[in-house]
Amino acid sequence: MGRRMECKGGMNSPMTGGLTPWALTCSAPLLCALFFLFALAMAQPALAYDLPEEVSESLLSQRINDRQKAIDALAQDYSDEAKAMLEALLGGNLYADRASKTFYIKDATGYLSVATFEPAQTEGLNLRTVGVNNRQRQQLVGVLNARSLRHPDRAVRFAASRALIPAADVDMGLVRELREEESDPGVLSNYDRIVAMDALWDPGSTKEAKLQALKVFGAAFTPEAQELINRAAESDDPEIAAAAEAVKGGMAATASHLQLFETIFFGLSLGSVLVLIGLGLAITFGVMGVINMAHGEMVMLGAYCVWFLQQWMPGSPGLALLLAVPFSFVVAGGVGGLIELGVIRHLYNRPLETLLATFGISLILQQAVRTFIASNNRPVVVPTFLSGQLSIGENFGITTGRLWIIAFCLAVFFLTHLVTSRTRMGLEVRAVTQNREIAKALGVNSSWVDTRTFILGSGVAGMAGVALSQLTNVGPNLGQQYIVDSFMVVVFGGVGNLWGTLLGGLILGMANKFLEPVSGAILAKILILFGIILFIQRHPSGLFPQKGRAAAL
Repeated sequence: MGRRMECKGGMNSPMTGGLTPWALTCSAPLLCALFFLFALAMAQPALAYDLPEEVSESLLSQRINDRQKAIDALAQDYSDEAKAMLEALLGGNLYADRASKTFYIKDATGYLSVATFEPAQTEGLNLRTVGVNNRQRQQLVGVLNARSLRHPDRAVRFAASRALIPAADVDMGLVRELREEESDPGVLSNYDRIVAMDALWDPGSTKEAKLQALKVFGAAFTPEAQELINRAAESDDPEIAAAAEAVKGGMAATASHLQLFETIFFGLSLGSVLVLIGLGLAITFGVMGVINMAHGEMVMLGAYCVWFLQQWMPGSPGLALLLAVPFSFVVAGGVGGLIELGVIRHLYNRPLETLLATFGISLILQQAVRTFIASNNRPVVVPTFLSGQLSIGENFGITTGRLWIIAFCLAVFFLTHLVTSRTRMGLEVRAVTQNREIAKALGVNSSWVDTRTFILGSGVAGMAGVALSQLTNVGPNLGQQYIVDSFMVVVFGGVGNLWGTLLGGLILGMANKFLEPVSGAILAKILILFGIILFIQRHPSGLFPQKGRAAAL
């Protein structure tokens, strides 16, 4: 791109920032020199850790008591290298060569040099273990715990203090000392809960201390303290029992709200998948009136595109997933176009034969995958940016993968809506949808519109397969699991209406998740189908009826 811009703009064009040829010529050697210095600096092996001389001498000493000085010095160093040396001391994996005064850490792969923390050759060296006694091992355990609790990074301190909350054998003296030193509200809240749990656990605690502890738990939902609060609710003191019951009521209300939010979120994620699958079906079914039973196989092909690219790029699963989005559209859209040109075009106005033909095509595609790929499921690697969890508060989190699927669904929906409402192709599609004969009379090539529509619908189904691959294994029967649900979404929302597909998919997804805990998964689907039948009897055109003369036919 840079060469093309130079050829178009020339040396004095605005693309080069107004630099003259002389300035560009003089700056070239300078840029080359800077690049050479940068490459030279990157080539130099920088030391990973400069071990202080007094620590080195203490570790090399024959006297085991001298290790105390080294442990005390390393305890004041909050670097990752110092932590690795402390852990190696505790595990007996720190070795030293007294002749060269070098240190090495032994791991599963060999030895790492403390100077560079890179694999090192130890042949010819007289390595001896740097040993510690039992008292020093106990000190090392305390140092490693305390260094995380005193770490400069707030996130490290918060995680370390949060991990202490469920523990029953916490050093309360250390907790109170750290509590006086801490200034972060979140870390202080963790320490307050540890102190409150200790007050409820200790039989010698005063009434005032227990009431104060219950106030702490009343301000936040803490599942780890449930047993202690239940015990306090059975106290002989009516004031303590009443306070504990109030805390239990608040926890129950909080848990109920979190459960409701979780159900809504999982319903939206399931609805997003149904919208993605039903979106392509709404396009083809609404325009062409074809019941495409091979639509699920377009979803399956899109999921296999993710697997194929991850096999081709084994070291970059995230990049493979991103590339699979356009690739799946091309593959599924291409297969859909061939199906329309080779089969469906010859069966228009013959719905039963079209249904049987597309059902046969679905079986052919499934068997082709079993023959040329595998009959069992293929695992797909979930990238790092989709495998985390987004915490909301302290006791609830939503999976990043499902959140991205919801965002991906909305992006595909609005992009599809933009194509169908703001382009000439969309205008022709809407014209054919509303009245095919009038559109043909106005010069619209309805056959070509049908082919492009089928390609678009199949391509969108392929992108749905990309999203579905992050929720389940990829197999030949993947699409058949959702084909009935996608037809229900299209019929419920209104045939050919994208907004109806969006709203219908989200409603059915949430209805499914709300019914499953009460009735079970299978009965929930039956109840939803029964509800849709009752709705269609009252509103045959769905939530958003189709407009135009064709809707009245």
